[in-house]
Amino acid sequence: MLDSLLFKRHRAPVGASPGAYRVAAGAHPPRVHAITYSPQLFREHDPDTAEAARSLVAPDRVTWIDVSGLGEPRVLEEFAAQFDLHRLAIADVVNVGQRPKAEEYKNDLFIVVRMASFSDEAGQPEIVWEQVSLFLSRHFVLTFQERPGDCLDPLRARLRDGSRALLRSSGSDYLACMVIDCIVDAYFPVLERFGELLEELEDRVIQHPIPSVLQEVYSAKRALMTFRRAAWPLRDTLNQLVRDRHALISEDTAPYLRDTADHVMQVVEVIETYRELAGSLVDIYLSSVSNKTNEVMRVLTVIATIFIPLTFLAGIYGMNFDTSSPFNLPELGWKFGYLLFWLASIAVAVVLLVMFRRLGWLGGHAGEDSEEEG
Repeated sequence: MLDSLLFKRHRAPVGASPGAYRVAAGAHPPRVHAITYSPQLFREHDPDTAEAARSLVAPDRVTWIDVSGLGEPRVLEEFAAQFDLHRLAIADVVNVGQRPKAEEYKNDLFIVVRMASFSDEAGQPEIVWEQVSLFLSRHFVLTFQERPGDCLDPLRARLRDGSRALLRSSGSDYLACMVIDCIVDAYFPVLERFGELLEELEDRVIQHPIPSVLQEVYSAKRALMTFRRAAWPLRDTLNQLVRDRHALISEDTAPYLRDTADHVMQVVEVIETYRELAGSLVDIYLSSVSNKTNEVMRVLTVIATIFIPLTFLAGIYGMNFDTSSPFNLPELGWKFGYLLFWLASIAVAVVLLVMFRRLGWLGGHAGEDSEEEG
């Protein structure tokens, strides 16, 4: 259960030196894609080595190098050497599950963001998390992802579109801001799907409050807790970058960074609303179960109450009296005595049912008949 509450992390062995890391089993092999652009230039590359990727960086253009997959330590070491990345930062890249943060190193700014997507595999909806590690330098942005496939294709399309003058003419800080903004914008479709899931759970909790539905509600609460752990630190990180104004972030980019921070705040507010809704679903489930139990007990009580006088009558006439005794039961010798017994039993049952109906115990409302008469 704790694995679903916390980001799954791949840590170095206990006692290892700072900066040590361990590649997770089954990690995807790295694939490198690069984009270089300026107001008059746009090119895409697939460099084979870190050295080839580094050769694309130049002062007259911005270079975005995206590495998808963390499965080969040798490649990561080459990127660290070619781009002069701090070993502690590389360890945070590989040891995924880091808390969203921003750290300043000698030549670059290191930012960790959590990317979310909604998966419906095997009919079980869940949020899939992935760590995106971003290095911002003067002329390039270097991103590391856990696996191929992301939510950044709209940003790549905007770069390909030469009419987007602001993006093509801005620096690497604006590109880094747009990468984070795309990741944050991808939170909203996930939250919309999550809202639909909560609405469906609400209907099921009210109509069919069974234990499996309650289990799904608790799973939703755990997923929201994980979502909150991704959004709250990111909000603080962006506010810190805006407040402290790092040297790599220009005055022109700061407003867009504030706008992204506002988007994160909206995400946080939606998450808190959904958490309250998920908590209320548990209360609704307990109330529904209690109401159904009360309905069952009410029916059983009505049945038992009806049979109390019938049992009394049957008990009297089931006693073994001598019919020749002067204190005998006169109806025992009467030819219509058996019929009279059943008529009396039916009359008692009907009177009790009418009385229970007027009291509202059988679906009616107390005083309903009297109000209609008035």
